[in-house]
Amino acid sequence: MKKLDPYLNFNGNTEAAFLFYRSVFGGEFSMLMRFRDMPGSDKMPEEDKDKILNVSLPIGDQNVLMGTDVLESLNQHITIGDNFSISISVDEEVETRRLFDGLSAGGQVIMPLGKESWSALFGICKDKFGIQWMLNYTGK
Repeated sequence: MKKLDPYLNFNGNTEAAFLFYRSVFGGEFSMLMRFRDMPGSDKMPEEDKDKILNVSLPIGDQNVLMGTDVLESLNQHITIGDNFSISISVDEEVETRRLFDGLSAGGQVIMPLGKESWSALFGICKDKFGIQWMLNYTGK
């Protein structure tokens, strides 16, 4: 396993939140992608295209605070207090699958492991204690 990072979800104000976090912690965004940058975004409502798909703000030497906007047009919903995940970056595909299977056992698979435009293998699950996990293997 490489590292664990917090991943925050917001109801359309991710950009404002991360501009605030950057003003507090300092630094620069290492990634800022909008939904319009994602394949298939031409089918999205125009008002959602400029919302944040993924933003990353390095904090210190090892940590990254990440976030996204949750979109009702994609049938996504959050409740404040339940609007975060722990993101795990993994070095190996086999380890990614092992961790995903272990964490989702007795819980809920939200997004099965699969190839995404940014990752060789990505999935989201909620463990049996209600904690949401995002696993990401970018490939070799």
